[in-house]
Amino acid sequence: MEHTLVQSGDNGEAEKWIKHYSNRHDILLVGEGDFSFAASLARAFGHASNIIATSLDTKEELAVKHPTAAQNLETLENMGCTVIHGVDASTMCEQPRLKNRLFDRIVFNFPHAGFDYREHHIIQIELHQDVVRGFLRNAAMMLKIRENGEVHVTHKTSYPFSEWEIEKLGKQAGLEFIEAAEFRLWDYPEYLNRRGGNGTFNKFHSNGTFPVGESCTYKFRN
Repeated sequence: MEHTLVQSGDNGEAEKWIKHYSNRHDILLVGEGDFSFAASLARAFGHASNIIATSLDTKEELAVKHPTAAQNLETLENMGCTVIHGVDASTMCEQPRLKNRLFDRIVFNFPHAGFDYREHHIIQIELHQDVVRGFLRNAAMMLKIRENGEVHVTHKTSYPFSEWEIEKLGKQAGLEFIEAAEFRLWDYPEYLNRRGGNGTFNKFHSNGTFPVGESCTYKFRN
């Protein structure tokens, strides 16, 4: 786990880092499961006033799919995070509370289109690609340019996830690929990667976790 402190200038507050993210960044988190990733960042920063955390689920759906979200949401509320439910990554730049907002970091961890087919099925892979493609196109319009803004997609790198060709999708969205940084779950204390519950093959295991195996964070910039 990497936490770095760099002394601030004007307001006297120390800059706090957890891996790729700083309390100085305006951060947009997309596709949160039980909001444990957002809560992990908030605890590292000591506040969450620089974070907007969103989920595709409505508040009511979230309560059913992820009972563990309630505690994380309480933590985030107490730490000043903005939480928005019902945000589709493929249309998020038109969401009223996000429209015309720009960010230093826009993050989608383990995007997924649901479980309509087996992971290796070509149609399922194409569905996943559509989700990532839509996110990247929207994120490209919401990214700060002059402040070294970055879009991050974290996912597994083994087959069949390698077939998603995330680097290629970034280029199609007009983004420049920076690097694929190794992702380690333990770098984010108390983050639990939840499965989600839509689709044929996962209706009853939505709050379970899955092994991340070999994963990386794909980084892009405008």
